[in-house]
Amino acid sequence: MHIVHVHVHVKPEHVAAFRDATTTNARSSVQEPGCARFDVVQSADDPTWFVLVEIYRGEADAAAHKETAHYKQWRDTVADMMAAPRKGQRYHAVFPADGDWK
Repeated sequence: MHIVHVHVHVKPEHVAAFRDATTTNARSSVQEPGCARFDVVQSADDPTWFVLVEIYRGEADAAAHKETAHYKQWRDTVADMMAAPRKGQRYHAVFPADGDWK
């Protein structure tokens, strides 16, 4: 599994627009055959902080995601909404183990 948490700090005046654009991207992303999960979470303490939890079946699936029209649309739409560049952090599955994902 290819797991990435993307941390995004959004300018306060763009929180609602970022949520809308990111939710639209997530809805399309979960339709990709290589996408096992795509969650969008927002900080309860500071609504300008988001984490995108992206889980792909493999690295090739993550790369394919970045070639989709919906990803490119999202990337271009939210670029100026961010207070700082987004930061992705890769993870390895502990539980469930790689072979146990549905």
